Amino acid sequence: MVAATLGSLLLDMWDEAAFLVFLYGTAEGIEEYAYTRTRSSIRELLKMMPSKARVLRNEIEKEIPAEELRIGDYFIVKPGELIPTDGIIVDGKASIDESTLTGESIPVEKEVGMKVFAGTINLDGILVVNAIATFKDSSLSKLIKLVEEAQEQKSRTQLFIERFGGKIYSSRFACITSPIFSPPIFGLDSELMRRGVVLLVAAAPCALVMSTPIAIAAGIGRASRSGVLIKGGIHLENLGKIDVVAFDKTGTLTIGKPTITDVVPLNSNQEEFLRLAYTLERFSEHPLAKQIVEKAEEMGLKPLEVEDFKVITGVGVKAKIDGKEYYAGKSELFGEKAYKYIEKFSSEGKTAILIGDESDVEGIIAFQDEVRQEAKKTVEELHKLGIKAVMLTGDNERVARTIAKEVGIDFVRANLKPEDKVEVINNLKREFHIAMVGDGINDAPALATATVGIAMGVGADVAIEAADVALTGNDLLKVPYAINLGEGQSSSAFKTSFFPF
Repeated sequence: MVAATLGSLLLDMWDEAAFLVFLYGTAEGIEEYAYTRTRSSIRELLKMMPSKARVLRNEIEKEIPAEELRIGDYFIVKPGELIPTDGIIVDGKASIDESTLTGESIPVEKEVGMKVFAGTINLDGILVVNAIATFKDSSLSKLIKLVEEAQEQKSRTQLFIERFGGKIYSSRFACITSPIFSPPIFGLDSELMRRGVVLLVAAAPCALVMSTPIAIAAGIGRASRSGVLIKGGIHLENLGKIDVVAFDKTGTLTIGKPTITDVVPLNSNQEEFLRLAYTLERFSEHPLAKQIVEKAEEMGLKPLEVEDFKVITGVGVKAKIDGKEYYAGKSELFGEKAYKYIEKFSSEGKTAILIGDESDVEGIIAFQDEVRQEAKKTVEELHKLGIKAVMLTGDNERVARTIAKEVGIDFVRANLKPEDKVEVINNLKREFHIAMVGDGINDAPALATATVGIAMGVGADVAIEAADVALTGNDLLKVPYAINLGEGQSSSAFKTSFFPF
């Protein structure tokens, strides 16, 4: 394009030269804008990091900029605060919201000797943490780097013009430009130069690239009217080549919010038991406690009078009601006798809260992240297309397998960090075209790495920016619809039945 512009100038074709520069510059500008927007959106993650950290130096608490944290520093994290960098707990215990990194909505209980990660939230308790990474090398910073690297790799591999690179394009370029530069040798021939410039423009891959969106505009327009936003023609083509679809669990296959599935009173009726649970949990900030409060208020229940309410960090709460001390929380509050009550729920992948006093358990409330109604149907539709479905989740193995069995997933990988998901995606890409479906910040690197990244429309902005396709809502059935639509652009007749797992 540059050579064609120079040739046009030599022939005094100023309008043509200006148009070529405008056309090429606009195309490059739009492409760069798209990636700059993605990078700037991802960098918004840094705003999730606290600007200050309470560091202990010479046994004195001192507030410093988080960027100045060094490996080996001891810092304090109070309830409700973000953890500034990765570290190991040396004192205290607390419930930590790790949804930023794992996507899981249920907090994780942490105590001495366990790792905590940058950008996660301390829900209760005071922690003293030994820093094992600097601010710039923390988990959240690595997450940003992973997405940026994946985006840069995609831009190199997906630019259609590079298919004409290397020695073949160089030799073609030499042949095409020879008529332009031959006149000084054989005598000036403006017509020969003019034809050379025309041939150079016509043979440039940019013309073909510009024609491609026109050919597939109808497909993209049809998809957008159906709630599937495809960010370019190459992504529509790639949708038709998909062999494997990988799903995140929380917020994708499930609604992303734990809901009450079972209320089991043991010594009273359900209303009396829920009133007791409501009374104990209404002062707690724990996400599961809020679910109990919401349910009780929906039923119009009134709380009882309480005294001496206290949060037992990382375990639950306790309070006196009518002079008697009651507890609500994990099974540890009730000793070995509690395990017989929660065994059934644990086997079903549910989280159970027990309510009772020092002598007995009054009842159990179980929670589970509810599976989306269309999830099973979506997997069935993918199977009809000859496509395998896998689950990649940061949740534990038992919960993941329970959901996978219900939905019909072919293969499960659990306890994955963002970088682990990227590794799995890269392994699959060696033999398959793979689509990744997710909604959270932690899914962004995998979305950017996959052949096609598909983001849920109500997910995190970073995930939507990193993806190639965005759904305007939560309807998972749009995934097989989009793949089916893509098959009109790319033959998928030879779907392999072999699967590496």
